[in-house]
Amino acid sequence: MTSTNFGLIGAAGYIAPRHMQAIHDTGNQLVAALDPHDCVGRLDSFFPEARFFTEFERFDRHLEKLRRQGEEQRVKYISVCSPNYLHDAHVRLALRLGADAICEKPLVLSPWNIDALQEIEQESPGRVYNVLQLRLLPSLIELREKLRQTETKEKADICLTYITRRGAWYGVSWKGKKEKSGGVAMNIGIHFFDLMLWLFGEATDNEVHLADANRMGGLLRLERANVRWFLSTDANDLPKEVVDNGGYAYRSMTYDGQEIEFSKGFTDLHTRVYRDILDGGGFGLGDAKPSIALAHQISNTPACTPTGVRHPFIDGKPLPFRVAA
Repeated sequence: MTSTNFGLIGAAGYIAPRHMQAIHDTGNQLVAALDPHDCVGRLDSFFPEARFFTEFERFDRHLEKLRRQGEEQRVKYISVCSPNYLHDAHVRLALRLGADAICEKPLVLSPWNIDALQEIEQESPGRVYNVLQLRLLPSLIELREKLRQTETKEKADICLTYITRRGAWYGVSWKGKKEKSGGVAMNIGIHFFDLMLWLFGEATDNEVHLADANRMGGLLRLERANVRWFLSTDANDLPKEVVDNGGYAYRSMTYDGQEIEFSKGFTDLHTRVYRDILDGGGFGLGDAKPSIALAHQISNTPACTPTGVRHPFIDGKPLPFRVAA
């Protein structure tokens, strides 16, 4: 099988190696990479021959040159791993070159940016794909199928918790600036909000009970579930047993009090995403928009007085399990 040429934006970032691995594991070639920072020795593990650029303009010029050299030379996919606020511009570059974009989450920071990209996509031979890897986790696919086959009028009770320790550097970086990352709900919550909508249907109501720079929590009412959620980058929120075991992250989702296992199988999910796209699948702009709209709404909703049911991590007290419909 003939390999396909890829470009990658954000080669020095945390998530870039997973994309490099996915390009490598699907038998394709990374021919050009971009990052203003030059700490990209990781390229040697996968694509030592890839051209590397620290200036966007030279990267753009190189890809345009390859495009004019014909079908075998041009870049057909551009993987976007840059800071969140730059995703929109870098996806547009891909479309302008007639390439498909494979973009990390969040695809954009505002739902109306999706609308603009949809218009550009219609004018371009390229397509835009979002990395929604949790949708490809076998245990969650199985749960979704089970939910579809179960007829019940009673909403499920979901308690979702994600705590991932971040050091002092986080607040100094772009990730700690809401205008660049979208804030906690958008930057680390988008994965889980997309998952909740995918599993349990559209949002009918939303309450935010906690809205700090590093911690957020609330109650989300969906068509088929009520979700108490809590997100944090504060190490002080980690359960004692996690800290005692040397851990730095805690991820949990309970369904009517029963823990749902979705912490295993994460290692190769990006490769699964790439294979799905290359096989004619993939999740596009329409798939990404609902969670972008929800995370944007949550990020811009002030904390309110709870209706009586909060996530237990918000104040550390045990709370009634059943959520009123």
